[in-house]
Amino acid sequence: MTAGVALAVAAIIVAPAGIAQAATSVVAVVNNTPITSGDVERRVNFLKLQRTKGNLRSVAREQLIEEALKREEVLRARASVSTSEVDAAYGRFASSNKMTTDQLGKILNQAGVGPEHFKQFIAIQMSWPRVVNARFGGNANGKTLVERMQEHGGKKPVTTEYFLKQVIFVVPEKRRNAILGKRKAEAEASRSKFPGCDQAKAFAATMHDVSIRDLGRVLAPQMPEDWKPLVEKANGLTTGTRVTERGVEYLAICKKRDVNDDVAAEMVFRAEDLAKAKGDENDENSKKYIAELRKKATITER
Repeated sequence: MTAGVALAVAAIIVAPAGIAQAATSVVAVVNNTPITSGDVERRVNFLKLQRTKGNLRSVAREQLIEEALKREEVLRARASVSTSEVDAAYGRFASSNKMTTDQLGKILNQAGVGPEHFKQFIAIQMSWPRVVNARFGGNANGKTLVERMQEHGGKKPVTTEYFLKQVIFVVPEKRRNAILGKRKAEAEASRSKFPGCDQAKAFAATMHDVSIRDLGRVLAPQMPEDWKPLVEKANGLTTGTRVTERGVEYLAICKKRDVNDDVAAEMVFRAEDLAKAKGDENDENSKKYIAELRKKATITER
């Protein structure tokens, strides 16, 4: 696992829970948030997996202090990525390394890192650019929507609007190895029989352990990366299937059209900005923001 690969996935940001009890001592406090020796040890082990050089304990402590500041700000701004993005990203990371999520979890545990520490780390990397963009006017240059449109000849960018439902053939974790192949075949067979979104729930009720999630309106820039190629290649009412943590899934495309309203335009520009800012810890706005947070923060090291 390299640092570059780790930074490419996302995870949900949550306030750390129960860490004080699990650790031996508190080594720093950032705005009343404790950083424990256990946290530092996990980060040191994670740095080793990334083949980081230098004084790892010092690097680990500094990273954790900075991440505590970022996490607090991300939570305040409600800019954290979602639980579904966590599941998809973690599974994607495992599959890209030719592992199941169970195998990845075992490796992380054996390395003294643990899945949750890994997810917290990559969550910050994905969510922080959102906060930076919001802080500096919604895009890296602080330009308004009208100014961005003027750069495009006064025209709003066009994007695709989808209304989606998610069809999930549930596979319990305990029976995954035994029935996954069968469930995949069932999901594939059901696609040609899908009656349309209005009858989706009634359709699911005719099958065993199949659920429907209404995803509502999703603009193309909002589409999760793991679903994007399947949606773009879809020919008909449904996409191809994917194996996920929940089981075997596909998306039903209820409606699809090109749009260029203000919301769509803002989403396109934001996606462009996030793509530029993603993972860039040397960005001047990011450094300026962190400096502001440090100045206001109460940081006690022990």
